[in-house]
Amino acid sequence: MVVYRRGNRRSVLILLFVTSITLITLDVRGSGPITGARGVAHDVVAPIATVADKVFSPVGDWVGGVTRAGTLKDENSRLRKELDELRGKAAQNRAFESENEELSKLLDLPYTEDSDAIAARVVSGSPGNFEWTVQIDRGTSDGVAEGMAVVTGAGLVGRIVEASGDRATALLLRDPKSGVAVVTESARTTGVAQGRTGESTLRLDFVDPTANVDEGELVFTSGRDNSRFPPSIPVARVEKVAKKRGELQQDIVLAPLVDLDSLEFVKVLRSPTAAPTEPATGEDAPTP
Repeated sequence: MVVYRRGNRRSVLILLFVTSITLITLDVRGSGPITGARGVAHDVVAPIATVADKVFSPVGDWVGGVTRAGTLKDENSRLRKELDELRGKAAQNRAFESENEELSKLLDLPYTEDSDAIAARVVSGSPGNFEWTVQIDRGTSDGVAEGMAVVTGAGLVGRIVEASGDRATALLLRDPKSGVAVVTESARTTGVAQGRTGESTLRLDFVDPTANVDEGELVFTSGRDNSRFPPSIPVARVEKVAKKRGELQQDIVLAPLVDLDSLEFVKVLRSPTAAPTEPATGEDAPTP
């Protein structure tokens, strides 16, 4: 019995392939006795060519992919860079819009008609935990002096307590050393809006115990006597009113109208009533 090994089959297959190629080459004119054999040769070669194409086509694709990889990597880097630049410009535009919105609130403030105002940017916050202050980028060279009121479009921020050539420090309303003479919206009751230690709210002191003060109403700077602040600047909203029997004054809590944690731009009021004064201390509270 004859046994065909795999090597013999491979040799036969190669021989048939070579013979078919030879027949096709010889019968280039398409006629003659070899024409019939040419058709058989085509039938033999076609499956082999198909198999070879299927085998080597992925290899060709891989080689092409490797060749194009460098180009695609460069293109991806370029596109990423352009995308980052567009995102940066979009974020910058949003920042400009936010700044413009804040600055527009400082224009034509109704309570600065009689004051010469200086616009300034807040450049830093309180240097420590013992006082609530911010530093602005305007100083004595711009006309800023101690004792001047500091405001935003929402209302009173505080007052200038220290000034140098191109910098100034403002003491915020909620600092315990801050005190502002105010008047209530409805009954026009006077008092002093005082900062509270460790609190973001204010306390309304020196109010007549019989005066009617309602929760939700506003308080404004009174501008009376020797007050450091011009009159009618919005200061705070009454958050809580508690009247205890036998007490000599009411327990009134105020919430500042200005968000003192998010200050970006402010105005310093050069009002005739805001002459330079020494910074107040806890003992010598501001004059109501």
